[in-house]
Amino acid sequence: MYVLKNVTKRYTRGKATVHALDGIDLTIGEGDRLVIQGPTGGGKSTLLQMLGGLDRPSSGEILLDGTDIAKLPEARLTRVRSENIGFVFQSFNLIPTLTAQENVETALVPLGLKAKERRERAAEALASVGLGERLGHLPSEMSGGQQQRVAIARALVKHPKVLLADEPTGNLDEGMRDEIMELLERTWKEHGLTFVMVTHDSSIAKAAPRLATIRKGKITVTERATV
Repeated sequence: MYVLKNVTKRYTRGKATVHALDGIDLTIGEGDRLVIQGPTGGGKSTLLQMLGGLDRPSSGEILLDGTDIAKLPEARLTRVRSENIGFVFQSFNLIPTLTAQENVETALVPLGLKAKERRERAAEALASVGLGERLGHLPSEMSGGQQQRVAIARALVKHPKVLLADEPTGNLDEGMRDEIMELLERTWKEHGLTFVMVTHDSSIAKAAPRLATIRKGKITVTERATV
């Protein structure tokens, strides 16, 4: 699925050079579940953005099914993201003036589907996350947990190969955190996704079958027995 070879990312901050990623080598197999943890500023979200094609490395290769997405023209990279990668973020990133169904449909617009198929697939995705009765609700009419479920439905509606989640439980209380994690893990298993998640939550990290720890741009991967 993913093979990263000597991936670096450098930023200039004033006169200093920041090495957000410093020679990352990493393999993520099809169907893997990988949790990424580390201190603030250590490179976690930067790595996730690289995997999602939201940013490009300063050097190195990021192979997704054998294609180096770091070197793709922007139009092709956009297509890869639209077809193959679903994103879930801490802040939900829902459009406040759109209903739950309309928010989910936005993920299908780049695929050129007809309106009827978009509506049907969005309704199906929302039902799969327990929001079949909330299709017409605005984000402001839903709880944080429900909004995150809409965001998960939006990520899944295009039937991606990869699900990337950046602190998806960061804005939720403990009870809702557990519900969202159960949903994400069930989704990973049922859809056979490759699932990569960034978290500060040690309880989530401890339960991961594979944990990548990033500190000062360097990565350490710990393998555990399947849970």
